[in-house]
Amino acid sequence: MSFATFMGVPMKTDAAATGASRACVLGVPFDCGTHPFRVGSREGPDAIRRQSRLLRPFFVDPQGRPANPLEALRLVDAGNVHCHPGDIARSYPLIERAMDELLDAGMTPVTMGGDGAVTLPQLRAVRKRYSDLVVLHIDAHTDTYDLDGFNTATTFTRAAEEKLVDAHASFHVGARGTTFIDGVIGFGRSLGFNVVPFSEFEADREGCIARIRERIGERPVYLCFDMDIFDPSCAPGVCTPEWGGFNPKEGIALLRAFAGMNFVSFDVNTVSPAQDIGDATAFLAATVMLECCALAAQTPSR
Repeated sequence: MSFATFMGVPMKTDAAATGASRACVLGVPFDCGTHPFRVGSREGPDAIRRQSRLLRPFFVDPQGRPANPLEALRLVDAGNVHCHPGDIARSYPLIERAMDELLDAGMTPVTMGGDGAVTLPQLRAVRKRYSDLVVLHIDAHTDTYDLDGFNTATTFTRAAEEKLVDAHASFHVGARGTTFIDGVIGFGRSLGFNVVPFSEFEADREGCIARIRERIGERPVYLCFDMDIFDPSCAPGVCTPEWGGFNPKEGIALLRAFAGMNFVSFDVNTVSPAQDIGDATAFLAATVMLECCALAAQTPSR
């Protein structure tokens, strides 16, 4: 069952008829279905839309942002991609095609997953338009593991191999906690990615943000934001929670610190409603989506 549109914005019914829209929400209800006991990110987009009804369009204190980014972007909602959860071969082309439609219409995609595997087909679509694309990946995990195949752990391994992004100007920010394979930070760096573990970011937040902005410069940026960057105390409904993460104030402040960068696509993922408590994670993800809209409205090319 699908819920109303994100924050009540108009539904996009035809790309050709929405030329005035500068950005579009897209749900990607897909997960690989391989997690030992946390399967449910396929339900994320509808949960986020439901909780977005708690948000209002105007920022009380815009601080240089548009007071109403939905209006500034003429935001519309394209609904959900008709994915086949657990079936990458069938779902990836559908996700890529849906992204193609939005990008061809000149709109900035603001998507919501889905698990971390949904990023790869989106990158494939965005890379067709931007040959010098970089990724800014904010996540408790690098999703860049030395493994074969297509899954949540190999999203950026495959992206580097397919040359979808310039790894040397791309960043993984926030890796922490535990994992099932050794050496993930070193392997990510061996592919060229700038990997900033959570401990390193915590030690010098302003310096890390300045380094990211300087290294990326004016290049087109794909922002991938995994909700497990937040601590499970405030975002329990994620696929792979890790203690010791951001609180909401810190996570939102990090997003706002990137204002003015050349964002061309946004991807918020890994909300798993089956494990969410009081819909807290879905509500926080809806807030992150709104912050992404504000970043889109402040992108120089927009």
